[in-house]
Amino acid sequence: MTGKELLAGLDSTKAAELFTKLYGSAGVESAKQRYASLIEGILKDKPDWFPRAGFPEVGGELRIFTAAGRTELGGNHTDHNRGKVLAASIQLDSVAIVAPRKDKKVFFRSTGYPDVIVDLSDLSLNEKEKGTTEALVRGIAAELTARGTPVGGFTVNAASTVLPGSGLSSSASVEVLFGRIFDCLYASGKRTALEIAQIGQKAENSYFGKPCGLMDQTACASGGAVAIDFGDPKNPLVRQIDFDLAAEGFALCVVDTHGNHADLTPDYAAIPGEMKAVAAHFGKAVLREVDEETVLAHASEIRKAAGDRALLRALHFYSENRKVDAMLQALEGMKAASDGNAKKSALETFLNLVNKSGDSSWELLQNVYSPKNPGEQGVSLALALTRDFLERSCKGSGACRVHGGGFAGTIQVYLPLDALEDYRRRIETFFGPKSVTVLRIRPIGAAELLFL
Repeated sequence: MTGKELLAGLDSTKAAELFTKLYGSAGVESAKQRYASLIEGILKDKPDWFPRAGFPEVGGELRIFTAAGRTELGGNHTDHNRGKVLAASIQLDSVAIVAPRKDKKVFFRSTGYPDVIVDLSDLSLNEKEKGTTEALVRGIAAELTARGTPVGGFTVNAASTVLPGSGLSSSASVEVLFGRIFDCLYASGKRTALEIAQIGQKAENSYFGKPCGLMDQTACASGGAVAIDFGDPKNPLVRQIDFDLAAEGFALCVVDTHGNHADLTPDYAAIPGEMKAVAAHFGKAVLREVDEETVLAHASEIRKAAGDRALLRALHFYSENRKVDAMLQALEGMKAASDGNAKKSALETFLNLVNKSGDSSWELLQNVYSPKNPGEQGVSLALALTRDFLERSCKGSGACRVHGGGFAGTIQVYLPLDALEDYRRRIETFFGPKSVTVLRIRPIGAAELLFL
């Protein structure tokens, strides 16, 4: 559609229905304004709009894409060793207005970030690009090409509401956004959400240089809440699950502690590295290939070969997989419950498991603060304050845990809806305004949006 048609389409009934699915009824008007601003921005014919190269020409066709952020519900740091997770797409997302190009160049502007220009005529890995958006774009294009999809260029005006460094996977959201754009422009949009996720992971591992697992990309791309079993890395089992806490009177939140994320990549990388070191003691690549009893039987050897922390992290992996199974069973019990007491009991079981998952991350996985900077423990403080609030103000009802990669960033909180505003005021005293974000699980992951 042309820019004029897209702007008109924002007022259509179909657009309102899509925005309600994505952002809830209360978010429809702000979404319209956000999308309109991006559409108008890409139509501006000003040489300073894209300062590094002048404004790249935009033809008559414009298309709209979105990719969700994600929240991890269970399975902290298990995906990279082929474990099990629960995760969900959320209303915070990356949105892109895209104009196809006839050449091999990608022009990408995202509000608040430096402009990016990538020439796709060269898809080789560039060591100097590692850690950059350019590396992700080139890596995704290279992987698609290797899978038989010839790629071309496009111009993008984008913006993201996924909080950077928050554990909500802003990078994975952008990865699957690019993957879906390439797929829809040059391969008729036929690739599954899992394929788009795998392409994004490959780019992040190889071109960007971060040894991430596959959970973030899968949750961002899939939509809704999902249970994922990575036992078979080429064909992970992805299962949709019902997850509607608001209907049960609870809010799902994240608290941004505004911690310093500088130089944390070695901390993140040490977790899969140490887990894999335990597996390597038995000649295996990942912990999923070694049973827990074997690890325990050889604990003394592992302590000498890989260290105590590696052994503790391996124990976390096994216990966290069991918790994911139990959490899934509790959610299924909530859905199947025939009376209020049974549903309440299943919810309490689920929340208790969330707390236990948090305990395991804090005590065994040890990703609540960086060992390089023990003086900064915002995540630990947020957890302690939240536990105190739940005990004093909610009679122990609710749960909290570290969220995402850890070491700095966010915690996840479940609390009764009627306690939300009191909790917000309490936490913002320590971490500042807007540090508490209420999440909404949305049914759409990474997709092209069609208004007409």
